[in-house]
Amino acid sequence: METTLLAPAPALAFATPLAPDTLRLIDAYWRAANYLSVGQMYLYDNPLLREPLTLAHIKPLLLGHWGTTPGQNFIYTHLNRVISRYDLDMIYVCGPGHGGPAVVAGTYLEGTYSEVYPHISQDEAGLRKLFRQFSFPGGISSHAGPQTPGSIHEGGELGYSLSHAFGAVFDNPELIVACVIGDGEAETGPLATAWHGNKFLNPISDGAVLPILHLNGYKISNPTVLARITHEELDQLLRGYGWTPYYVEGHEPELMHQAMALALDEAVENILAIQHNAQSQTEPTRPRWPLIVLRSPKGWTGPKEVDGQPNEGSFRAHQVPLAVSADTPPAHLAQLEAWLRSYRPEELFDEAGRLLPELAELAPLGARRMGANPHANGGLLLQPLHLPDFADYAVAVPAPGTVEASDTGTVGKFLRDIVQRNSAPRNFRIFGPDETLSNKLGSVFEVTNRQWDADTAAHDEFLAPAGSVVEMLSEHQCEGWLEGYLLTGRHGLFNSYEAFIHIVDSMFNQHAKWLKSTAEIPWRRNIASLNYLLTSTVWRQDHNGFTHQDPGFMDHVVNKKASIVRVYLPPDANCLLSVMDHCLRSRHYVNVIVAAKHPAPQWLSMDAAIKHCTQGIGIWPWASSDAGQEPDAIMACCGDVPTLETLAAVSILREHLPELKIRVVNVVDLLRLQRSIDHPHGLSDADYDALFTRDKPVIFAFHGYPWLVHRLTYNRPNNTHLHVRGYKEEGTITTAFDMTVLNELDRFHLVMDVLDRVPQLGNRGAHLKQLLKDKLVEHKQYIYRHGQDMPEIQDWKWVG
Repeated sequence: METTLLAPAPALAFATPLAPDTLRLIDAYWRAANYLSVGQMYLYDNPLLREPLTLAHIKPLLLGHWGTTPGQNFIYTHLNRVISRYDLDMIYVCGPGHGGPAVVAGTYLEGTYSEVYPHISQDEAGLRKLFRQFSFPGGISSHAGPQTPGSIHEGGELGYSLSHAFGAVFDNPELIVACVIGDGEAETGPLATAWHGNKFLNPISDGAVLPILHLNGYKISNPTVLARITHEELDQLLRGYGWTPYYVEGHEPELMHQAMALALDEAVENILAIQHNAQSQTEPTRPRWPLIVLRSPKGWTGPKEVDGQPNEGSFRAHQVPLAVSADTPPAHLAQLEAWLRSYRPEELFDEAGRLLPELAELAPLGARRMGANPHANGGLLLQPLHLPDFADYAVAVPAPGTVEASDTGTVGKFLRDIVQRNSAPRNFRIFGPDETLSNKLGSVFEVTNRQWDADTAAHDEFLAPAGSVVEMLSEHQCEGWLEGYLLTGRHGLFNSYEAFIHIVDSMFNQHAKWLKSTAEIPWRRNIASLNYLLTSTVWRQDHNGFTHQDPGFMDHVVNKKASIVRVYLPPDANCLLSVMDHCLRSRHYVNVIVAAKHPAPQWLSMDAAIKHCTQGIGIWPWASSDAGQEPDAIMACCGDVPTLETLAAVSILREHLPELKIRVVNVVDLLRLQRSIDHPHGLSDADYDALFTRDKPVIFAFHGYPWLVHRLTYNRPNNTHLHVRGYKEEGTITTAFDMTVLNELDRFHLVMDVLDRVPQLGNRGAHLKQLLKDKLVEHKQYIYRHGQDMPEIQDWKWVG
């Protein structure tokens, strides 16, 4: 494999930017990082090989991933040089899975690791602990996880590194994110789309992303696509994405060091020139940002062969390249010792086990170290949002159900003023997949634009090089950008159609795990919550049909730790305002808000909404008829449409069976249904029983899948009397009300449920039940004839 560098300045291709002494030191630093990485994978004791290696010095279970590690050590070492040379504010995103040994080694050598974990000291005893903890019970994982200083990206699940990198640099004009992308990771859909982030980056108000595509040729046992296409095809691909690629290819360390130093100098100077030129122009054009392609052998500097099979440069170097135990050939132990000694640790560490001073001086100082950069511990930089008083945006509700409004349209005005108040400097962004207008949040465009740095046409709307709204028709990118934005100390909101938020199920998983883990790490600081606003919901997707009807994200979310997740279903606009204000003020949670966008009846005044949302669950006395008495039945509701249908059902019961004592309970905070010992928001058994009783029938109209309510309440005393109606995976192109009928959530079915479950009624409800069945037949005939719901459905109003 030849060493070549393709750069915009071909005359520099044979330059040697590193003086001989600098080259010697950089190569030694790289060897030290490689030695620490191999030591993490193998060594239980004898960390500096002060005695011959024996099996007693080897971990009983060898775990880790060597293949990507030496290349990342090479990158980290060279990034240290350019940080110091150009005084850069830079963080490191480790995209390849299981690249943890390299980032741990890099942060240990620069001193950050020992500052964060004083027991992992900069001496032989500290090295022993550093090695032992890796992939060891009670220790650290093989990823660059939350425990690793300088990390904002774990990399256990591939595909999100470049999205996180772009999110991190939005509104961070001084920051550069060096994002290492594995060639296996580059095959994922999210990463393949993430290259387009350069069309959304403003060179004046944002920082820069420096992608480093690490082509080492293999995944676990297969070659990678980008490593097996021609240079011309790869170059056309990257240039087609809008990047200027620089190529560093080879395996000979001396030549590779010179080539990498030259490429990084060119790339950094290119970035600085782009930013300077943009700031001096009134209308800067979209630049072609630099990108580095590093092609190096997988498992570089490791064993060339193991048991007669090629190792370095093959898929066999992906994980632990050399098995060493009592059950393996004795030659393996000798080969491991030779491998470790090839890095010449005696030339790297002094008698006490400290990195030699001349090598330690290569690392940047203070917060310029990538492991110590505060942007990688965003809570250190987090500033509170400047929030207006949400009550100022209230819908006037003189009496329940007397006015209609769009819930998200109302909260859009609140968000508009949040955007305006937090625009200088910008500290808040709204992300979404081309749905901000569709989701009725268009008021924000009164004060901002969509950030867009590609070409524009005369008829485009709300597009500008800088703006607080970022939209791309990729839920993966929106999620990744928002996560990167939050992780580096800012605030944001993700709005999406309810059914399609499932696209980021796995990304949500990873972020929730990150929050859970970092909450347990003392030196990590809490960040702003990840806030989802889900609308265009299952009950109002009658025009789009079955494909757009799925409320199951809530089921997925509640699987995560109770200390992290919150789920809210405000029944009207004033409740949504209260919930949104609460979520935007919160820290270190994932908040899911499910709300309506179409005009709908409004139930609570702002004062009543604040009280109701503060409690999260409660009796609506104005809708109930059991004041001071035992109820005959409880009608509970959670969500906007279930609330509407419940109140319509109550009105039917009031008309036909006025003697029934009905209690109406509305749920805003879904997790109030859990027991207090299971979730911080959960009700005690006494409080739950006070609302739902221990023995009365409960008819529960729920926005989502019915079994979620059963799951949350399975251990409540009154569970056997709980009957839940919700979405039953029935949907089509039909009317809004017919969607509820298809799933038996409509007012008529809810009334029949009460008739079936109140024992003292006996046969007195038979005539009413027949009337309701006739109404259901009449409904079907009407919609098939007229294409809309019956007037008594469309024009229904609550009468108190």
